[in-house]
Amino acid sequence: MSSEFGLECEVLDQDRMRQLGMGALLGVAQGSAEPPALIIVRYAPASASKDHLGLVGKGVTFDTGGVSIKPADGMEKMKYDMAGGAAMLGAMRAIAQLKPAVRVTALIPAVENMVGSRAQRPGDIVTSLAGKTIEVLNTDAEGRLILVDALTYAQRLGCTHLVDAATLTGAIVVALGTVNIGVFTNNDAMLGKVMAAGKAEAEKMWQMPLDDEYKELLKNSFADLGNIGGRAGGSISAAWFLREFVGDTPWVHLDIAGTAWNDDAKPSMAKGPTGVGVRSFVRLASDWK
Repeated sequence: MSSEFGLECEVLDQDRMRQLGMGALLGVAQGSAEPPALIIVRYAPASASKDHLGLVGKGVTFDTGGVSIKPADGMEKMKYDMAGGAAMLGAMRAIAQLKPAVRVTALIPAVENMVGSRAQRPGDIVTSLAGKTIEVLNTDAEGRLILVDALTYAQRLGCTHLVDAATLTGAIVVALGTVNIGVFTNNDAMLGKVMAAGKAEAEKMWQMPLDDEYKELLKNSFADLGNIGGRAGGSISAAWFLREFVGDTPWVHLDIAGTAWNDDAKPSMAKGPTGVGVRSFVRLASDWK
């Protein structure tokens, strides 16, 4: 269907995702009474380049951690675990109004990660849309599970370049605090575009490593890979998990766990959600060459 902003919108429901084989996404959602959705928003200019930018945002609308439940302290803020998805939707509205020359598709996998009688358990093995099997070692590492099915589907829709944003790991907060977004990539040219957009919009970003040695952290005896890699280098192993599903497609991952929420008001911003990433994504599309 079309929206009032000149965007084409589509929502894949649970049955359609099951038909497609999105086992990683559906595994996260199965503990909630609220059904999951994969929201797809398309912008197509009248005259576009061959490039097709895919924006994928994590949309966990509330995150208890599942069976691997989070501590009670601070859980009330877990409504902001959809900040990546919200940023993509905000960016798409602005992109439709500014009308850049590049085609852009946003995908937001939206789920609740809840504790319930049907919730997935540590040790469960799920099959992703890409066909890779994943042992769920920790149900609180759920964001990467929903993202990989969305990233795979974005490629099936023809996206030639990918950016994802997610409140993915506490480890990035340990590494960078609440000042810089952690940035990971498989392509230096794509990284340059994203970093330039961030600099132009005063959204601070810091590149993190993705050396091949970190991939070893995801080795698993029972599936193609585990969904966590241990305590050391947690944000890096999480990014490597995503990288396993993008292949050679130019891709940048933004871990916004430390920058998506203000615990205290600042002179320029109220306490609460920051909207981090929106300006950079709009700039990225507007300046695309």
